[in-house]
Amino acid sequence: MLTENTIREMLEGIMPEGMFLVGVKVSPSNEVDVTVDSDTSVSIDDCAALSRALDARIEEITDDFSLTVSSAGIGQPLRVLRQYRKLIGKPVEVVLRDGSKILAELSDATEGFITLQYEEKYVEEGKKKKQTRQVVKTFAMDQVKSTAEHLDYK
Repeated sequence: MLTENTIREMLEGIMPEGMFLVGVKVSPSNEVDVTVDSDTSVSIDDCAALSRALDARIEEITDDFSLTVSSAGIGQPLRVLRQYRKLIGKPVEVVLRDGSKILAELSDATEGFITLQYEEKYVEEGKKKKQTRQVVKTFAMDQVKSTAEHLDYK
């Protein structure tokens, strides 16, 4: 029987240098979905090569399965710490559990926290026009609903 842990163990020995696992799903009907990312980029050829290597290992256990290997999509929510670290210094869109959205530069990421740097508007007493200030704020990961790379198409 195929399990997520079995697939993770199989991937340990065959993942190319610089590539890392984002997620594994195995359905009751042995539909295996593997999502990978890289510190640089993941090409279709990278996914195909990993798929062939993993396919050969799974066939040693069963021939009744379906395998999909894909890269984490641009703009998709980040799922593992290594994805966050890859984006340090880059713009991200963070949705907090309270529903608020923050467009910011990701300054730091640890297992439990992310630090964002962004501009915030505020009203200064005695002035009619809103003022802008730079804010650096750290959020616990349990405050964050999702984080995705922000792509500006302008």
